[in-house]
Amino acid sequence: MAPRMNVPPLTRGILIGLVVLTFANALFRPGYGSWLGSVDASLVKVGHGVPWLSVIPGQSIVYPWTFLTATLVEQNLFALLITGPALFYGGRYLERAWSSQEYAKFMLFIGVIPNILSFALYVFAFVLSRNEAALTTTISGGISIQAAFLVAFKQLVPEHTVSVMRNIIRMRVKHFPAIFLLTNTISGLVFGTETAMFLAWFGFFTAWIYLRFYRRSPTLSAATGGEPETIKGDASDTFAFAFFFPEPLHTPVAGVADRVYDVLVTLRVCTPFSSEDIDASNEQASARADGRLPSLMNSRPGRSGGRREEAERRRALALKVLDQRLGAATSKPIQHPAPAVTTNSIGPSMLGETNYEPERHDEDHGSGTKP
Repeated sequence: MAPRMNVPPLTRGILIGLVVLTFANALFRPGYGSWLGSVDASLVKVGHGVPWLSVIPGQSIVYPWTFLTATLVEQNLFALLITGPALFYGGRYLERAWSSQEYAKFMLFIGVIPNILSFALYVFAFVLSRNEAALTTTISGGISIQAAFLVAFKQLVPEHTVSVMRNIIRMRVKHFPAIFLLTNTISGLVFGTETAMFLAWFGFFTAWIYLRFYRRSPTLSAATGGEPETIKGDASDTFAFAFFFPEPLHTPVAGVADRVYDVLVTLRVCTPFSSEDIDASNEQASARADGRLPSLMNSRPGRSGGRREEAERRRALALKVLDQRLGAATSKPIQHPAPAVTTNSIGPSMLGETNYEPERHDEDHGSGTKP
């Protein structure tokens, strides 16, 4: 029997939306106008996108829903083949790690805010330059989603190593956001793909700010059956803004980030982290590392590296079985020795192969009081 594709409901719906909206855009975009018969051409032929599906700065005010739908509209097959797998693997992983409700909030933020910021940037560019090309630019695609997913993976599994091409290329997950931003920045400046560059940076900042300061997650006591408590944001040292960049840049980036953070705290935009928040977040970050979260490429239950609570559950079950067998042995005059109870660790199923490798040297995490 062929294996069943196990995809959480929200991820499945977003994937369907990506395919449907992308092909609808291809059908109604310039070059396909003759298929539409009597439909008003002004509603169809603008730049490379459809104004009621993609964000077009000169017309999107009339179609406000495009600030959401544009994220699921790709302008070519190559982009679709990148965004599709990113949504499949990344969405499946995050929805299971966070729950569908939390994943929906995250997707709403990273799907809408980067499009609004890009729209405002192009309108501002038109006001300054009076260049009408700024008003006909098409803003669409899943670049912001890809950047946001990398930020989320940096939070959840920073030390996992991704190996491709039979270990020819090996890289830790924590290095992906910087490489992604650098690639899109170079492409935007050299090849003129500045829209993708803006979406990458806005998606990165939106995801980091939301996860760093606003998202509520259960504490370790709630995960282990204690009192249900939540913590706001992630004040851990390793999720500070400077740690998204290479180590030589930590000090200058941290200096700039600290100044911006102080200004935002003064303006009461951000609430400063307490020492308890920092300790709790560092404890959660350590628990995520010790728990060996599932493989990014294959997170099906039963085939992935066990989380801490799953390991504790298996250990408790083994002890219960052992206790029952020992009790049965003492109640009978003759009893063969109870077989030893063993628990086999289940290694992650590798597709592209991800694993956990601790750093060989300690990193300087700083005081932990800044972003």
